[in-house]
Amino acid sequence: MAKIEVIGTEVRVLTIENEDFISLTDMLKAKDGNFFISDWLRNRNTVEFLGIWERVHNPAFNYGEFAIIASQAGLNSYKVSVKEWVEKTNAIGLKATTGRYGGTYAHRDIAFEFGMWISAEFKIYLIKEFQRLKEDERKTLGWDIRRNLAKLNYRIHTDAIREHLIPPELKPAQTALIYASEADVLNMALFGQTAAQWRSENPGEKGNIRDQANGAQLVCLSNLENLNALFIAESHAQPDRLRRLNQIAIQQMRILTSDTRLPVLDTESVDLPAKVRKLP
Repeated sequence: MAKIEVIGTEVRVLTIENEDFISLTDMLKAKDGNFFISDWLRNRNTVEFLGIWERVHNPAFNYGEFAIIASQAGLNSYKVSVKEWVEKTNAIGLKATTGRYGGTYAHRDIAFEFGMWISAEFKIYLIKEFQRLKEDERKTLGWDIRRNLAKLNYRIHTDAIREHLIPPELKPAQTALIYASEADVLNMALFGQTAAQWRSENPGEKGNIRDQANGAQLVCLSNLENLNALFIAESHAQPDRLRRLNQIAIQQMRILTSDTRLPVLDTESVDLPAKVRKLP
């Protein structure tokens, strides 16, 4: 359940079977006077619009019942509820729900039309805020996918460390230092600083250096994790791996962002927190 604010009115957006339905009940709060959704449904133009929409999107639409309703629309004696409309015509564009998210919802196409019934201004801002919501969702989804990809590849990375770098006689504290050291190999290669350095420079930020990474950096990080796992399995020394990974990061980020400002590391002077070669 998502919410948008349209000219001071909070409107719920519900996803049903991968389609977005907007609350007409919430939208109605923005209309002056005592009006009901049934008032909108009795309008002949409304019925004609709903019929055309259902014809385009709903193969199971009951045209016989629709013809009866359409013939009565606009008459003073005519009145139909959303529930009756759905039951008689087998419509899918309107939904009357109960419970926590109860109310009348309409497919976004129909909700935009309903917005015009409230006011032209409301319709314009409704479309604008809905588009902003979907754009934010796309950005969040893309970031989550890339972040989860980085986490999955980190599993490959840690397996390679455990198999090739951690002697069985090491204590847990020493093992943790190795993992931290190799994580910072990737941090240095891509971000130019260790996790500890980032925390020191950003005391008010939530999460860690990787949580603040953008999409391109997360894609690059996933690639570096796989490559470092391969280099570890091939017994390359840590300074050599760091130098190669930094060169690869620069090349990939140039392709992904056209940004040439990544730091080129002097790997001989890099001071990682726990050099594996110094551990017993």
